[in-house]
Formats: sequence, structure tokens, C-alpha cells
Amino acid sequence: MARFKSCQIIIFSNQHLNRQKSYFLTIKKSPYEVQQINLQRLDKAWKRWLIPDKTGKRGGRPRFKKSGKLRSFSFSRVNHPKAVIKFDGKQIITRRFGAIRVIVHRPIPDRFVIKTATITKKADGYYISFSLEDKSVPSLIPTDNIKNSVGIDVGLKEFLTTNTGETVSVPNFYRKAQSNLARKQSKAARKEIGSNNWKKAQNKIARLHQHIARQREDFHYKTANKLVKKYDLIAVEDLNIKGLARNTKLSKSIYDVAWGAFIEKLNAVAVKRGVHVIKVNPHNASQNCSNCGQKVPKTLSVRTHSCPKCKTVLDRDENAAINILNKALNEVGIILSACGGLDVGQPVRQETSETGVQLSLF
Repeated sequence: MARFKSCQIIIFSNQHLNRQKSYFLTIKKSPYEVQQINLQRLDKAWKRWLIPDKTGKRGGRPRFKKSGKLRSFSFSRVNHPKAVIKFDGKQIITRRFGAIRVIVHRPIPDRFVIKTATITKKADGYYISFSLEDKSVPSLIPTDNIKNSVGIDVGLKEFLTTNTGETVSVPNFYRKAQSNLARKQSKAARKEIGSNNWKKAQNKIARLHQHIARQREDFHYKTANKLVKKYDLIAVEDLNIKGLARNTKLSKSIYDVAWGAFIEKLNAVAVKRGVHVIKVNPHNASQNCSNCGQKVPKTLSVRTHSCPKCKTVLDRDENAAINILNKALNEVGIILSACGGLDVGQPVRQETSETGVQLSLF
């Protein structure tokens, strides 16, 4: 390991980069900022491989990126007097290419400051994305002011099920486009690799993948916005997606619904509104009874929870969603009477006193 560490010499000085430009003519005209950020990426990749994280895991070994694999480059400064790239609201101004008109997705608010820019090559053209800074991000809603909450259980039968029994169906974007994708891949396989016709066929495949990804992203954001507008606290499972998809016949369906990407978007949308998103351990969430706590073992094929102790009969996913909500409320100091029976609009807060514990409704 010491031998690899000794090779980890990264110098970000302009003098060093000038020397490298003389060795590699392909990067001779590249801006310094782009090269510096690429070196920082390389440095992070080596550190992820050499230095374990808090859990003792390390990243994979950095691999050489051949031409065409690295499709984005970033600029560390925008609209700075010495910046290579500037944006005036309608066009991008660069030192090398001059002014380039762009289609603006949405105007940048006045209070936001553009920090960095990333240009990405996609199947249907080039895109530039800005990272913005805004110091007026709302703080989280105080625990005492939480008026309604929801527990969410994600699955393959239904995309999500809430603790009140509401469901969102699985869109299956990839599954629906699978036959079309197979035809395009079959046509590309009959082309000569590297030819213009092969490149066109590959671009059609990439465009279809891009369309599927955009459909999924749009669905995730719309679902997340509906939840955030309705609830002050959202409880979700802390899932190990790679572990669930490993060595299983359901791996394609698991990656198609993309639970992990949805939870990331849910977190991003919730931060803007100050809504709590609590991740809880999903262990035994579908096995334990949400009413009495009795463990009721069941296989994946059993879709109804029927407790022999308290005679509670619920949909399996609804029972799991209630347990997920109970765990999240306990984590933030809101507890339930017995093991359930909480209305979604009436969280209960724990109040301690000298005589014991008292339950009170907000």
C-alpha cells in the first residue's frame, strides 16, 4: 500500500500543468480549471481505494478511462473576473469559443449565486448545469410543530404504500420499453463496429435509455413533491439496494423502480420545505404486527398480514408502513400508545416528569 501512496503525487500548480501540456498535446488547449478538477477527481478515486471509510469498506481500484468514457468537465468559477466561463442569463461566454446561445430550462433567481458549472455530453446534445448557493434554505420544522406524518413501504407490487393504505402503482418504464430496446440492440449488433451506421444505431439506443431515465426521474420528483406538500415528517426504509438486487431474479425490476434514487430525490425536495425525512432500519417491518408487536413470519408470496394474537388483518405493505412510521416517531422523540393506533394527523409527543411519562397530543 505504501508503494501506491508514494505514486499519489498530485500538484495543482500552473507550472506543473504547463509541463504536462507539453507531454500530452490533446490537453494543450484545455483550461487550467478543467485539468485541476480532473486531477482532484483522480485524487479522490485513489483515496477511496486506499483509505477505508468509517465502516471499513474501500472503493474499487481506479480504472483508466479511454476516449469517450469521460463525458463531462467542470469549471470551478463562473462569472468571476478571471473565470474561463460566464453566463449572462441567455448565453454562455467562453474564452475559446466565444458566446454560445443556450436554451435556459428555468431562470436563476436573483438571490442565488452561481458557484460551479459542468458541461455534459448526452445522447441528444450538450448540457450545462450550474451549482447554486442560497443561504436562505429553510430550517427543519421543529419536532413540536409536526402536525402530520406518514410511513412509506416501497415494493415491487406497488411502488409505495403508506400507513393509511394509500398506494402508488409501479410505472415499469424499463419493462415497457424492453422490446423496443431489444430491437434497436439487435440492429446495432449487425453493423460494423466503428462505422457511421454503427454509431447511429448506438445513438438510438442511448436516446432510448435517456428517455427511460427521464421518465423515471420525472415520476420520482412528482411523487416526492406530493408527499412533501402533504406531510411534515416522512419515514422511509434505509435499504441496501445492491444487497437486495444481488443474485436474485428480481434484480432488473428492483433497478427499474430505483428506490434509492427516489429516496435521494425525496430528501432533496424535503430540505427545501424543511420537512423531516427519517430513515429507519427495515428489519422485521413486514413481520411484526403493527398493533400488538407480535412477530408473524410470512414469505414474500403472502400479501396479507393476519395476526393470530390480536386478530389484526392488514395488507402486508400497509402493516410494514405503520411499523416504519412507529420507528421513525420513536427516533425523533414522538412515541405511540401501545404499538400503533396513531392517526396520521395526530402525532404524540413524549413528555417526561418526576412522576413518570405522560403522553400528550399536539
